[in-house]
Amino acid sequence: MTAPFALARFRDGDAVHVGLVAGDRIRALTVDELGGGLNAFLAAPDWERIAALVEAPGQWHPLSEVTLTAPVEPRQVLQTGANYRQHVIELVAAGLTQNTDRTPEEARAFAADMMDERARSGEPYFFIGLTACVVGDDVPLVLPAYSEVHDWELELAVVIGREAFRVSREDALDHVAGYTIVNDVTTRDLVFRKDMKEIGTDWYRAKNAPGFLPTGPLLVPAHFVDPADTPVRLELNGQVMQDANTSDLLFDVPALVSAASQTHPLLPGDLLLTGSPAGNGQHWKRFLRDGDVMTGTIGALGTQVVRCVGEAAS
Repeated sequence: MTAPFALARFRDGDAVHVGLVAGDRIRALTVDELGGGLNAFLAAPDWERIAALVEAPGQWHPLSEVTLTAPVEPRQVLQTGANYRQHVIELVAAGLTQNTDRTPEEARAFAADMMDERARSGEPYFFIGLTACVVGDDVPLVLPAYSEVHDWELELAVVIGREAFRVSREDALDHVAGYTIVNDVTTRDLVFRKDMKEIGTDWYRAKNAPGFLPTGPLLVPAHFVDPADTPVRLELNGQVMQDANTSDLLFDVPALVSAASQTHPLLPGDLLLTGSPAGNGQHWKRFLRDGDVMTGTIGALGTQVVRCVGEAAS
């Protein structure tokens, strides 16, 4: 983490406490210091008051001696699809090359024009996930035995602050408390229905197995993050698989928050995932296996390490 401080949640026996992280140390925050619970604080975040606690007396612990878990307690999780321009261009171009007589260069040019028009006049594509799938990277990712094509999607995630309902793009960032890391794990062979193709996608089955939203470990205040220019990088067992920048987002964070808020209020602590760049397992034809380790790093947000284990045979 390169931010001066962040919030986290850490385990203490069976209890979980909100903590203040500064450098390589952490201290618990009391309800009085937060001004309520975590979501109550995020509804009107006073980051200056939290920053002052970095230098205040308190019982600090080495970060290496505590177990961090998911830094948020969302009531809603919204996910964004097809939102990295270059990623979508490559996907569309690949399909056009296979199904038309266009050359690869012509297909990419056509796809780029289509994406630029979508950015000008289209709308973001959202779907919803289960909050029960939100876990910390302290929890191993169990790969369900019903498929062998579980895939990674590293994403910058918006943490909502003040409630947002039908807000404009111009006001949208006023409703963002901070950002965190989410790996939006997906089972590829469950995305499209096989029994009735006309139904289309089945995001419930494809994205909502237990633990399929590894989150955190840190919640970084919004003013430490430039959501329009933040690197996104995922390594699988040390090999770089995703390496992009949020500058390639088709719809930026203000556009996403505004669009999502038109349908239903976004509540303090909610997660809004911004989409994942090129380089997932479907691209590499390499999916998650027992023993794999995913290391995701997003700018000032630090690093998330997720360990995969195969589901035990029943």
